[in-house]
Amino acid sequence: MPWQERSVMSERQEFVAFAGQEGANISALCGRFGISRKTGYKWLARAAGAQPLADRSRRPRSAPTQTPAAMEARVLELRGEHPAWGGRKLHHRLVADGVAAVPAPSTITAILRRHGLLAAEPPRRDFLRFEHPAPNEVWQMDFMGHRPLARGRVHPWTLLDDHSRFALGLTACANEQHATVKEQLTAVFRRYGLPRAILSDNGSPWATAGRGGLTTLEAWLLRLGVEPWHGRFAHPQTQGKVERFHGTIAAEVFAHRDPATLAEAQGHFDAFRLGYNLARPHEALDYAVPASRYRPSPRPFPEIVPPVAYGPGEVVRTVTVHGSITWRGRRHFISRGLVGEPVALRPTLEPAVWEVVYSCRRVAAIDLNDPDEV
Repeated sequence: MPWQERSVMSERQEFVAFAGQEGANISALCGRFGISRKTGYKWLARAAGAQPLADRSRRPRSAPTQTPAAMEARVLELRGEHPAWGGRKLHHRLVADGVAAVPAPSTITAILRRHGLLAAEPPRRDFLRFEHPAPNEVWQMDFMGHRPLARGRVHPWTLLDDHSRFALGLTACANEQHATVKEQLTAVFRRYGLPRAILSDNGSPWATAGRGGLTTLEAWLLRLGVEPWHGRFAHPQTQGKVERFHGTIAAEVFAHRDPATLAEAQGHFDAFRLGYNLARPHEALDYAVPASRYRPSPRPFPEIVPPVAYGPGEVVRTVTVHGSITWRGRRHFISRGLVGEPVALRPTLEPAVWEVVYSCRRVAAIDLNDPDEV
């Protein structure tokens, strides 16, 4: 009869007991127990030597490919410093640190999983990745969304270079107002220079207000020679890099820390930003760090913002406190963000239609035949 898993030890003990009886026929006994003579004599030899009859481990006595304990400890130590990093990031960080014989990313992933440090893997998504060809071509700007503090709330303001993913700004702000954003941008412009354009969503304070035109912040950027861009409505993926950056902040800062004050939050942000730019391998950069692909802009920030100038002979009007101008005896609304600023009126191919331009940006059109104009 075959050996049954549920009674292996009892079968073996019975065999040894029967085989030890006087005049026992070992060959016939092996046949009754459904084993070979070799196996029967093996169990008899073990019993004679007072060895256990249980199966011995088939695990090799040595494992030359097993990760050394010291290396496994180093992996776990680095993971402890960066709880949101997976096997690939840890592998590339160890290599960059000059550690010898770094295990493969899959091996590090197995170490993390063995120690219960990895959740179930999310399903992979196929997507197209786009980036601008050089640093400072486009920066992406946003507020992450306010988070509670012991007293009040923190509004993380973020600014990211599209090409390099370099985090230009990460500030714990008390609000999301125009003056706050302008102050943060000024500090970044002074350190890194001016970009060609800044991409943001359609929220306040950078989005168009009122009936159209420009915001005060957009007008300031245009005077600096920076193009304000906006993503499509209800399409946050347009600002996908800064949105992904927010996910990293949530995983590596807020998931492990609970700041009580703005100053404490800023301390966490500063430490995170330093590691993000200089130490954290970035998958989209072939595991290089953002600082390796970024360089400051050659366009310095002018401490005195130049005034808007138009060509000779152009029709120029100043926007009133109501956000409007007077042209051809009628008042036309332009933008509340341009109060006190000069705009130029330029004819179009249609005689009754004039376009209104601020700096290099068209901000409105006036149709003299439109009865709804004020």
